Amino acid sequence: MSPDHITTLIVEYRYWILVPLSVFEGPLVAFASGTLASLGYFNVYVLAIFFFLLDMAKDAFYYALGYWGRDWRVTRHILKKLGVDEGHLEHVREIWEKHAGKTMFLGKLSYGIAASFVVLAGTVRMPLRKFFGWGAVVAVAQFWTLLALGYLFGTSLPNSTRIVQDIGYAVGVIALFGSAYYVFSFYMRKKWEKEERGE
Repeated sequence: MSPDHITTLIVEYRYWILVPLSVFEGPLVAFASGTLASLGYFNVYVLAIFFFLLDMAKDAFYYALGYWGRDWRVTRHILKKLGVDEGHLEHVREIWEKHAGKTMFLGKLSYGIAASFVVLAGTVRMPLRKFFGWGAVVAVAQFWTLLALGYLFGTSLPNSTRIVQDIGYAVGVIALFGSAYYVFSFYMRKKWEKEERGE
């Protein structure tokens, strides 16, 4: 979904549209929501709690899928997306044990494989306390930073009234940010794949 379409939906439906949009485009939605919060569309503190809880709920769902559905076809398909099969699981488990925080950051910030990565954490039975502890750290670091950047961007706009009336300028910058985020995520994804291969 394009950034301009996302922003238009957020402006029109406010809080109601955040849940479905955030499931698929969480980071971009967080930045856009932060920008719109500075323009009076949202309460930034409510957004901070919302994105944190939503991310933790998504993590719990995908972890449970990997934990209890290890032999399900859908789980095997998800792991195949990561290039992981039964022969890799022991090596992946060792990575989790030795580098839990680093591995969580690499996986969660990798666009396109974050959900698959959490399924993998459940599959290798990562301890719950460690999983949710690092998951909370990553959620705060990722989403609160994006909200803050979006908010700061919104407050730096020269004429907020004009921007509220014509959101096009903000959409352009959000689109630029979204592109940069996807490039960064691609880099993180490649780094995770190298880590998994032990390179």
